Amino acid sequence: MTDAQADRQLLIASNRGPLSFARSNGTLTARRGGGGMVSGLSAAAEETPMVWVCAALSEADREAAGRSPGGLLDPGDTGGGAAVRMLNIPPEVFDSAYNRVANSTLWFVHHMLYDTPNQPSFGPAFSRDWDAFREYNARFADALAQAAGQSDGAAGRASARAVIQDYHLCLAPRMLAERAPGVPIAHFSHTPWAPPEYYRLLPRDVGHEVLTGILGADHAGFLSERWANAFMDCCEALLGAKVDRDRKQISYAGHVTTIGVHPLGVDAAQLRARAAESDVVDKMTALADASDGRKLIVRVDRTELSKNIVRGLEAYRDLLRAHPEWHGKVVHLAFAYPSRGDLPEYRDYTASVQRLAAEIAAEFATPGWDPVVLEVNDDYPRSLAACRLADVLLVNPIRDGMNLVAKEGPILSDRGCALVLSTEAGAAAELGRHALLVNPFDVTQTMQALHDALTMTGEERASRCSALAAAASATPPARWLADQLDALERPQTG
Repeated sequence: MTDAQADRQLLIASNRGPLSFARSNGTLTARRGGGGMVSGLSAAAEETPMVWVCAALSEADREAAGRSPGGLLDPGDTGGGAAVRMLNIPPEVFDSAYNRVANSTLWFVHHMLYDTPNQPSFGPAFSRDWDAFREYNARFADALAQAAGQSDGAAGRASARAVIQDYHLCLAPRMLAERAPGVPIAHFSHTPWAPPEYYRLLPRDVGHEVLTGILGADHAGFLSERWANAFMDCCEALLGAKVDRDRKQISYAGHVTTIGVHPLGVDAAQLRARAAESDVVDKMTALADASDGRKLIVRVDRTELSKNIVRGLEAYRDLLRAHPEWHGKVVHLAFAYPSRGDLPEYRDYTASVQRLAAEIAAEFATPGWDPVVLEVNDDYPRSLAACRLADVLLVNPIRDGMNLVAKEGPILSDRGCALVLSTEAGAAAELGRHALLVNPFDVTQTMQALHDALTMTGEERASRCSALAAAASATPPARWLADQLDALERPQTG
């Protein structure tokens, strides 16, 4: 971050903020958030004034926001650094915007998850939900504009910069540009972006509004070249926007938006330090005792439709059928944590995962050998422990913006793990040379890749793992953010 940037206020907007609240023994307590985005954005708070606008996600969050004027939390709660403004959005508005539009529509489009003979179907109910989505985005834009108006900057330049995160807030850049002209705005998409032929599933006006919303930003960032190109394709095909692919910029309605690719890497030192703590070491001991020296195939995912857990389990079942020499010698640790349980599709998918794991155990288990260990409760220390012990890491999403586990696993690995990685994960662009790439729909290919990974020499696994770890940590979170802020400083050309 340059000196010129450091004295200008940074405005961050994301659905999930850097902390959440819980009630314990009648007292509200705050807990810091995790993940690469939070780490990267929080690091910037040490160098520049920051206001982070987020939504209240729980009743405890709502209570904390309600106690604070305008939802601006007490610095003692936030742990210093960024000032956090938590928006107490009406529950019915939040539910429509978050569950019915963001997670049940935009997520499904960008991950290409629809069973198109049956879904989607857009009618009056969706129109009402879309109105709520607009209101949700407008509340963020209002809060950002207010924060921008309160900042004091040098004469002749904008006194604040805004970085807006992800598909939940795709309308907010244009809304903010209208409310606070002159404030440089960046938007970053953590998801894939659908190609035009699939993006057209959205109602025409909705699809246009999403694209023009992001084009309200001065800079739009993506995790991989593939997703950036798909966005440019949609803007060209659906809006008739002028797309300059050499300069990576889009001209529309008299405004120029630059396009950037910003892979989000891992702070390797911080992650390894966390994985060396006693709670992780205790989990390692328990997992090592349970596996009794056998090879370990590990996956760590949410029970999210796009993560492709069922096909991963099918590939493991086929491995045991095709290669009986692995009976009693390998264990699949499948940690599939709950996700979006208020959506029926996700509850059904979790049930399918559990059912298939039980079928594998029924077919192959013997006294003293559990071929698959499925856990569907969230346990971060256990996940870190499993990654340290993994011989093979399975990451086979149908479609993924990046996939952080694919990067964290090799960094954490004590044994030098092999990575079986879907070609449809954004991380494949960075890690593919050193991974075993698979078509996520090809169960047989995935089964063969698991076998190849298990039979790989220790020397080759260690060499690949070292290269994977270097690639995964090449752009740590602080640099990821700095690159986006640098892009806002570059002059735009029409």
